[in-house]
Amino acid sequence: MTESLLDAPPQQALVLEAVSKTFPGMRALDDVSFAIHRGSFHALLGGNGSGKSTLIKILAGVYQGDPGGTIRARGESVDPQATTPAWSRRAGIRFVHQDLGVFGAMSVAENLFSGHPYPRTRIGAVGWRSMQAEAARVLARHDIDVDPRRSMADLRPAEQTLVAIARCLMDADEGGVELLVLDEPTARLPPTEVEELLAALDRYVAGGLSILYVSHRLSEVVEHADTITVLRDGRHVTTRPADGLTRAELATLIVGSRSQIAAKRATRTIGSDVVLRVEGLRSGPVHDVDLTLHAGEIVGLAGLVGSGRTHLVETIFGVHRPREGRVSLRGRPLRPGSVAAATDAGLAYVPEDRAAHSAFRSLGLDMNLSAADLHRYRRGWLRRPPELADAQADIARFAIRTPGVRAPFAQLSGGNQQKAVLARWLRRSPVALLLDEPTQGVDIGARAEIYAQIEEAVDRGTAVLLVTSDLDELLHLSDRVAVISRGRIVDEATGDRITRDWVGSRMFDAHQEES
Repeated sequence: MTESLLDAPPQQALVLEAVSKTFPGMRALDDVSFAIHRGSFHALLGGNGSGKSTLIKILAGVYQGDPGGTIRARGESVDPQATTPAWSRRAGIRFVHQDLGVFGAMSVAENLFSGHPYPRTRIGAVGWRSMQAEAARVLARHDIDVDPRRSMADLRPAEQTLVAIARCLMDADEGGVELLVLDEPTARLPPTEVEELLAALDRYVAGGLSILYVSHRLSEVVEHADTITVLRDGRHVTTRPADGLTRAELATLIVGSRSQIAAKRATRTIGSDVVLRVEGLRSGPVHDVDLTLHAGEIVGLAGLVGSGRTHLVETIFGVHRPREGRVSLRGRPLRPGSVAAATDAGLAYVPEDRAAHSAFRSLGLDMNLSAADLHRYRRGWLRRPPELADAQADIARFAIRTPGVRAPFAQLSGGNQQKAVLARWLRRSPVALLLDEPTQGVDIGARAEIYAQIEEAVDRGTAVLLVTSDLDELLHLSDRVAVISRGRIVDEATGDRITRDWVGSRMFDAHQEES
């Protein structure tokens, strides 16, 4: 019988055993077990949707896991369903997220003390001098050469990150910190500042601090981590020493076997007509993007979180007004920054966050289905009988499981909500369809039904631009795959070149090359 991690000697800063997390229609973590040793620079790796963020949120007490597993820190065990922010703090776990949570208009000293009691004078007023003196001591202890009186907004990104880390470690001297969790701390840093931050982290580890480090930059992991844990599709793949691992080997661990290729749909003949053309598009993080979609073609857009993929599809749909470039549909330029112009021309968009950007949760299913096509039912007033009849037809066509046609949208499961959002747009027979994570949070049965509807639309001539973190989905649906990194299309492939290994390696390699 395999020895439990919980029976191991107490040199671990954190032990997780059989930690799982289930959302409606999706198992985000599945029986994950590993340990983080004291004084370890431990990297947590995985592709988009691997479960890294879910695991971190359970440790932070933002999410509660499924019952039955165990998390142990400082000799105290807790069921994953019982984690809270208060427990996390007692366990000595501190977090620095990609959003640093700093206040640009406040001073460095004020930022350091946010979340900590302010020094007080004898009469109870804030002791500003004492605060600045203590802040100076904290900064000096962490070798951060900035004036505590400076505005946080004036600091370089690396300095802001170091101040955020120092804030987490302010109670370390009293034994308050066991583990520092860093989520993509170098993602927003220019290359010249990355080594500055990593050198500081190496010093913390040498001083006995444990670090759980999440990053897509594999060279950082190879050069600085002593241990790596890889998650894939919510499952634990491996925990092993980082010594001797190459970037190529890490990429293979993250994306799966080199020989593993998802079953693709039947090869079809792609039309020669270009229905969607993007030329020289610049908007936000997106730079100089050229892209074409042909009638009846599915183009997969592969990229890591922060690559600009969602911003690109939003700009194409008119959510953002581009600084340069243009988008044309059937040879006619779309008015920049106009969702109405895009939809009128025949463009449709299913966003990643349906709850925030695509659903009217308090309204009925019938009204959600007709939301993009209300003009069909207006004759000076809203004609409800044909609206309800069309809703019933969509419910049957898309196999939407619902208590009734007027059931509140919020009562539907995640998969049925997603099918309804897709049905809303497909009833318009769009020229081109933009899909951002179309099966996120959807169970396997609903996923197959969504695939069937997408493929039926494509067979009728609709062009599809597909953003997905699911490599199996990307491989199954795409006729062509474009890889986006740092806002630029860096590579494309068609046919047999589209393999799991090619997609994964190009995403990570391009991200590294841009770094």
